[in-house]
Amino acid sequence: MLTRCAPLALMAAVILSSNSFAEESTVEAKHLSNIKQLTSGMVKAGEGYFSPDGKTIVYQAVPKGYPFYQIYKQPLEGGEPQLISTGRGRTTCSYFSPDGKKILFASSHLDPNLSETEEKERKQQAEDAASGRRRRYSWDFDPYTEIFEGDLDGKNLKRLTDAKGYDAEGAYSPDGKLIAFCSDRDGDPDLYVMNSDGTGLRQLTNEPGYDGGPFISPDGKWVIYRTDRKRPEMLQIHAIGIDGKNDVALTDNIGVNWAPYWHPTKPYIIWTGADHTDPNARPNYDLWLMKYDVKDGKIVPGPVERITDHPAADVLPVFSPDGKQLMWTSNRSADHSSQLYIADLNLPE
Repeated sequence: MLTRCAPLALMAAVILSSNSFAEESTVEAKHLSNIKQLTSGMVKAGEGYFSPDGKTIVYQAVPKGYPFYQIYKQPLEGGEPQLISTGRGRTTCSYFSPDGKKILFASSHLDPNLSETEEKERKQQAEDAASGRRRRYSWDFDPYTEIFEGDLDGKNLKRLTDAKGYDAEGAYSPDGKLIAFCSDRDGDPDLYVMNSDGTGLRQLTNEPGYDGGPFISPDGKWVIYRTDRKRPEMLQIHAIGIDGKNDVALTDNIGVNWAPYWHPTKPYIIWTGADHTDPNARPNYDLWLMKYDVKDGKIVPGPVERITDHPAADVLPVFSPDGKQLMWTSNRSADHSSQLYIADLNLPE
C-alpha cells in the first residue's frame, strides 16, 4: 500500500534504465527550468513542503545511523537541516501551519516497544545490505503513529490524535482552522477532518480500501486525495467536498496515481503517476498536471499534461506559495538516492 510519504522507499528500489538524460527533453524543458537539487548528506530525503513565505522547507529524511525517517527544516537558500522531530520512531508527512508558526507531522516515537522496533529494522537492513536483496516495497501502517504539532524548532510538541491505530498524512486548511488526515481507526484507512487543535473530528470517506494523502483546496471547499477502492493497489485521484459530499474520480486508468496537490492560485492539480498496464515493464513515475473546473457543485477533470519524463522516479510534487516554482522528490541524483529538487515552473497557456 502506498501512502502520501511512503513511496520514497519504493523509489529507492527503482533500477534506472539509463544513467543519462538529455537536457533538451521535450517534456521537461517545456515546463521546468533551473532544476536544482536541494538536499544532500542524508541516506535519502523527500516529501518537502514550503513555509508560507516560501523561504524555508520542511521534509522527511533518513539520517545516517538511524533506520527511520525523521523530520527536518531547512532554509531554501543555504543553511543546514535542523531536526524537528524527536529523533526516534517512524516520522512522516510534515506541513507548515498557514501562519508559519507551527509544524505538523506524524510520529511513532511513543511506541512502547520502540527499541525493539528499531532493532528489528536495523537487523533487517543489515541483512538486506549483506545479501544485496531488495525488499518488495511495503508501507508500515504503524499503529503507534499519531499526529503532532510543534514549534518551528520542534519544541512544545502537542499530540493532536490519540485513537488506536494509524493517524498520519495530515495537512492544514489554508485558513489554519482544519486538518485533513488519514486514519485506520475504523478498520481501514479513510479520510478525516478535525479542528486544528484536535477537536471536532468528523469522517469524510467510508469506503473499502485505502483513502489517503488529503489536501484541502485553496478556497477551503474541497479535499483532493487518492484511493484504491476501484482496484486494490491501483490508486486513483479523487476530489470530495469538505462536507463529505460530491466525491468525484479525476483519474481512471490502470496505474498508480498519488500525491495530488493544489496550485495556490490557478485551477490546476499536480500528482505522481505511472502506467501499470504491462506487468513485465518497469513503471516510470512522472509528474502530471491537470486543469480542472467546478460545475454544478462538482470538480470536473480537464486536460492532462505530462511534466517530467526523466528515466528516474519523479514523485511528491508541491507548488511554491506563489505558484511559480515546483518542488518534488527524485532519485535522479548522482548516487540514485531520493532527494528534493526545485525548478522554475511554466504552466500551460
